[in-house]
Amino acid sequence: MASIPNPAAEKASIEAFRRDVIDASKTALVLVDFWAEWCGPCKTLGPALEKLVAARAPKVQLVKIDVDKNQALAAQFRIQSIPTVYAFLDGRPVDGFQGALPETQLAQFIDRLLAGVPASEDEAALEEQIGQLIAAADEATAAGAHDDAIAMLGAVANEIPERHDLAARLALAMLAAGRREEAAAVLAQLPADSKDELVIRARAALALAAEAPADHELADLIAQVNKAPDDHAARFELAGALAGRGDRDAAAEHLLAIIKADRTWNESAAREKLLTMFEAAGLADPWSIKTRAALRAVWFA
Repeated sequence: MASIPNPAAEKASIEAFRRDVIDASKTALVLVDFWAEWCGPCKTLGPALEKLVAARAPKVQLVKIDVDKNQALAAQFRIQSIPTVYAFLDGRPVDGFQGALPETQLAQFIDRLLAGVPASEDEAALEEQIGQLIAAADEATAAGAHDDAIAMLGAVANEIPERHDLAARLALAMLAAGRREEAAAVLAQLPADSKDELVIRARAALALAAEAPADHELADLIAQVNKAPDDHAARFELAGALAGRGDRDAAAEHLLAIIKADRTWNESAAREKLLTMFEAAGLADPWSIKTRAALRAVWFA
């Protein structure tokens, strides 16, 4: 965190601002907090800003400007009330607000702007390494070398715990290896309200895997459905069992049969199960796209 000092001359203040704000914002998001010692709301906002910036450093920097000691800068930015915060990116102000916002809103304000921060060379190199490791893990999974994939993803997920997408990839690799309890333990450490696409996928896949039956139980379900084709409950249970074992096509076929016969059965449970399968596969997955088309054809028939 930088602080514009009480300048001996106006020129010194402007030069400090150019260095600490304009130039610094070429490689980071810079928040400029206009405040004063006598300002009560400033004493609430300041610590919250410092906490959030520290958690996001070096992508975010904070510059505090005492308006009483830097009146020229305050006049230049037409500061009418304090606290006032301006956000700078690429050498120019891009957003701002007045007053002491709650910490949750401050975090949203910062994170929304962070998307425009250019990645440093080190960050770009790290992302490239992570991408290469993910590709190698995907190849290992496709070849059936599940332990290798888990080892690779586990190492990077432990190294960068804030990357929830990496933990989700690790959980998916564990599920592919049949290690459901370990996958559940990994996902349990992530925020329950996470909106990360891969976390949603992994949790949906875990829910499906929980329904995977033993071989003899699956055989009994198949026999039951063959004996009573109109038994939607048995067919639904069979679909869940097939989905849990990774047989998506067969599971979807049974669920679509239920929807075609009675789409409102059990509060549209068959459709909800298909939606969970889409989440587990990923909405952009070719299977999801194909099966969603089949669902639309049956649903709107």
